[in-house]
Amino acid sequence: QVQLVESGGGLVQAGGSLRLSCVASRSGFSLATMGWYRQAPGKQRELVAVITGSSITNYADSVKGRFIISRDNAKNTVYLQMNSLQPEDTAVYYCKSTIGRRDYWGQGTQVTVSS
Repeated sequence: QVQLVESGGGLVQAGGSLRLSCVASRSGFSLATMGWYRQAPGKQRELVAVITGSSITNYADSVKGRFIISRDNAKNTVYLQMNSLQPEDTAVYYCKSTIGRRDYWGQGTQVTVSS
């Protein structure tokens, strides 16, 4: 079993930045594919960014050029640096870990961007 704990959410003005962190409890973190998802009220959950065990990254078109996903395997942590935030980025952001065909989810952290 894996426990994921997100942090770093909050309220920010449009144009500002936040950095989200997700800490995993499980050993073998370096083998895991890690991702960030978000869900806004009335909208479907969507993939924001993903980073594989070999450090290949992919981003949703809506965040390309603004968000950066990274990982620190020594700390069992994945980060999401969010720049140039806009009100449309307001959502609950969830951390996801995929290890050995199993998915693990954090409970989410709220990001609110004001205009």
